[in-house]
Amino acid sequence: MTRLIGQLEEERRKLNELGEKSLEQGIPLFKNEAVQAQSRKVDELIVHLHHKKTGREHQLR
Repeated sequence: MTRLIGQLEEERRKLNELGEKSLEQGIPLFKNEAVQAQSRKVDELIVHLHHKKTGREHQLR
């Protein structure tokens, strides 16, 4: 799970960089496809991490 958390942190960093560049160029975040794609990637990792945590909690009970 540590690898997954590290991957999530890295993808969030990339999302923040893309967002900052987009705003510097005057492009709204919702119109920037690269930002939207990266945001979906982060969302997928969050869901995956949540499922892993939830699965472990159920196994311990």
